[in-house]
Order: sequence, then C-alpha cells, then structure tokens
Amino acid sequence: MSKDNNIDTRADGTEAPPEIIGPPAVVKLPAVMPPMKDRRDKRRWLKRGVLLLMLLLAAIGAAYWWLHSRTGLPPGIASGNGRLEADEIDIDTKFAGRIAKLFADEGDLIKAGQVVALMDTQDLEASLKKAEAVVLQAQRTLDEANATVEQQKSQVLLAQQELDRAHSLVPKGFMAKETLDQRQQQMNGAVAAQNAAIAKVGEAEHALDATKHDVELYKIDIADNALVAPRDGRIQYRIANVGEVLAPGGKVFTMLDTSYVYMDIYLPTVDAGRVRIGSDARIVLDAYPTHAIPAVVTFIATQAQFTPKTVETKNERDKLMFRIRVRIDPERLRTRASAVRSGLPGVAYVRTDPAVVWPPQLQGDAPQ
Repeated sequence: MSKDNNIDTRADGTEAPPEIIGPPAVVKLPAVMPPMKDRRDKRRWLKRGVLLLMLLLAAIGAAYWWLHSRTGLPPGIASGNGRLEADEIDIDTKFAGRIAKLFADEGDLIKAGQVVALMDTQDLEASLKKAEAVVLQAQRTLDEANATVEQQKSQVLLAQQELDRAHSLVPKGFMAKETLDQRQQQMNGAVAAQNAAIAKVGEAEHALDATKHDVELYKIDIADNALVAPRDGRIQYRIANVGEVLAPGGKVFTMLDTSYVYMDIYLPTVDAGRVRIGSDARIVLDAYPTHAIPAVVTFIATQAQFTPKTVETKNERDKLMFRIRVRIDPERLRTRASAVRSGLPGVAYVRTDPAVVWPPQLQGDAPQ
C-alpha cells in the first residue's frame, strides 16, 4: 500500500476502507449520567405503591369478611336490605285562602292537636256575625208566633164560652137560633186562627234551626282554617310561607308520623312462605351496626315482584320475591321520637322459625 495525499490505497490501486486501516472505534458515553437521587426516588415510590396495594387488598379482604360474617345467619332467619321509613302526612288546607300565621318549622317535634298554622278567616268571621244576627231575628219571629198562639187560645176560649151559653139559652127561648149559629161560626174561626198561629210557630222554629246551623257551619269552617297536627311527629318539609294564597287542598307542611316506622324488604319464595303476620324481626341500621331494633312483621305481599305473575317452572318460582314489612313497636318509639329518621339504610332480619334463638349480635336494643 502507498499513501498519497493522506489517502491509503491497496497494491491494486483501490482505496482502503477507513475502518480497516484506522484506529479502533471509540464508544462515546452520554455526557450526563442520571443522578443517584432520581433512582432512589423511583425505588421509594415503587415501595410505596406496593405497600398501598397491599393495604387496599387487606381492606377489601376485611370488608368481605365483615359482610359475610354479618350475613352468616342460622337456618330459620331470613334477611333483606331496605330503608327505614316513617309514614308521611300532608297538612293542607280545606278551603282556599291566605296563610296568616305559621307556628312550626322544619325539624320541629309536634303533638297531635297542636296548631301549626292559621289561615286568614276575616270573610268567614263576617259571615258568622251576619248569621248570628239572622238567628236573633228568627228568635224574635218565633217569640211573636208563640204570642199569637196564646192570643188565639184566649179567642178560642171566649168563643167556646159564648157558644156554650147559646146552647143553654136557645132551648129556653131566651136566644134566637140564628145567634147560636153565629156563635158556632165564631168558634170555628177562632179554632182555625189558633191552628194557623201554631203552624207559624213551627215555621219560625225551623227557620231558627236553619240559621243556627249556618252559625255552626261558619264556626266549623273557621276552626278548620286552624291547621292542626293529626298525629305526634316531626315536621319534615315546610312547603308554603306566610302570605301565600293556596287553593283547596294546598299543602303547608309534610310531617313524619314517628309512631309508624317500618322497613320494607324483599324475600324469596322459600323464606317468604314461612313468614307470618306478627313474626318476630330485627332491624339493624348501617348508622348503628351494633344495635338491633326489635320489630314485628305487619304486612306480607300477596303478589310477587321482579318476575312475571304466572310462572311455569320451579326455577322461575324460586326467583319470585315478596315484599315484607317489619314495623317497630309504637310504644318503643314514644320515648325515641327525636331519634326517628327516614331513609336510613339497613338490614331487616325476620325469624321464619319461632324456635330459633336470635344470634348474640341481633339481641341488642335500639340506641337511645
């Protein structure tokens, strides 16, 4: 090989590849290496992720065990999910009118018969005064009719005496037969006038009764415009405010009847068929998982839910679900009205076999 102008050539005159004749190739390393701190941070976050995943799996396992430990019931006890409910009662108006006063608000505990609102009754009170005046007038008319009857009675008595006298004198010739006939006509006229006066008394009495009934009706209407609570309970919603004009049946309040608290659940055919009205039950709310509230079954649906009413196979019959209502004893709720709430989720347990003893976790009582 010869070298000319710094170009290497072979003996045959061809140019030699630089990589063959040149020095060994040198691998260049990155100018900047990753710092050790970043690698330590990555390892730290990886450890934290693994630990978090382990804690999550542990929590899932604990929840699974807790749920299954709760549903692990002995034979003879069935359960279903539901929500605690209380009967809602609407307090509304009987007549159209304007709200004058409100004496309760949302969340207030009220007693049966307590006045919670007053409607404007000025027009009814004016009509009542008019009816009372008509009663007085009818009473005076009746008094006059009674006086007329007494007057006619005296006229009848006088006519009867004169007629008797004529009957005794005519046969002796001391009085003409014509006079006897006149006395008889006077007697008949007096009796007719007395009967007419008595009839007037009856009319006056009926008119007086009618006006008294009008007075009673106005008093009832005025009383009905004072809205009262029909049961003990709690005001849940205030729907109208002072000054609003409502139509007949307009809602002012919605209250919860704290004496009628229940939970509706759904049980399959096998369990529902063993439940009876009055069967012992327990309600456990999610908010108070350690307290079992005693209750009884008060309703069993006669028709199934969730599936067609007519089924042909046993598998389809097994899927039928019946609504069961368990109700808390009203006497137990009487002293716990302030704790009654609607909509709390929980589980209701029903004893389908009276011989089965409740498990320890279902023998508690309701929280105070």
